[in-house]
Amino acid sequence: MLAVVVAGFGFVAIVLRLLSSHIRFVCRKYAAGGVCLSTARLDGKTALITGANSGIGKETAVDLALRGARVILACRDMEKGEDTAAEIRRRVGGAKVEVRELDLADTRSIRVFAQRFLREVNHLHILINNAGVMMCPYMKTADGFEMQLGVNHLGHFLLTYLLIGLLKRSSPARVIVVSSLAHYFGWIRFHDLHSQGSYNSGLAYCQSKLANVLFTRELSRRLTGSNVTVNSVHPGTVKSELVRHSTVMSLLFTLFSMFLKTPREGAQTSIYCATAEELQSISGKHFSDCAPASVAPQGRCEETAQKLWDVSCELLGIEWD
Repeated sequence: MLAVVVAGFGFVAIVLRLLSSHIRFVCRKYAAGGVCLSTARLDGKTALITGANSGIGKETAVDLALRGARVILACRDMEKGEDTAAEIRRRVGGAKVEVRELDLADTRSIRVFAQRFLREVNHLHILINNAGVMMCPYMKTADGFEMQLGVNHLGHFLLTYLLIGLLKRSSPARVIVVSSLAHYFGWIRFHDLHSQGSYNSGLAYCQSKLANVLFTRELSRRLTGSNVTVNSVHPGTVKSELVRHSTVMSLLFTLFSMFLKTPREGAQTSIYCATAEELQSISGKHFSDCAPASVAPQGRCEETAQKLWDVSCELLGIEWD
């Protein structure tokens, strides 16, 4: 009997080994998701991408450079940014790519960046708010904001505010906000927005991603008639450095790597929203796998979106009609 059981397990092991390559192929094909099929050229266009020195930001930059755009990488780490720019130039002959310093965890850095950008860049056709932090230990930005809300939402809110005039003057223009499916599990905790009463890194991340969706919705409403569109995207579950702060997530990503998107696959929806001709007048929507995606009920609440807008302006000390 024991011999039969051992033989059975041996047979199953042999079959699985023989099928392993096929299983990996099927898993990878499923995980890859949608692909941007747009062949639109971007010659003469300028694109700004935050957090573009790695991951989906870098792959988005490569694609837009291939299409002829002038691509500006906004990075906190200038050394890594320059290395990325050099890599893009190697991969894309004649690429027009440059690096500028931007720390989204410091409003002073954001303002200095914007002032220089407005002096030296005459047009901005595509703004991709891509940078983000995920599930980091509790820490605050230079201005005292909880780090994930501060970088993922408030930093990009201020950057967009400072550049919105240039976007309007360059219209048609597009703003793409990289959010996440995690917004489904988020709530805007107006009573404790910066998690000072209690902190859960996962819930704080979900709150920041919900804030991205609500920002997209409200900004789209305010941009009606401007010929500037704004849409949010879920890039998918991407194998990247974003989970470096979570040991559990890092372990899970390692164990289930065949089910994860590569950075290039994760960049496809951002690229789609930045280039597809059929989205020329589409605004205020959410996309995943290069197609319209559903939004959580709390992400469709106009009252919450308007309140978050007002609170964000107050925190940043700005007036944005």
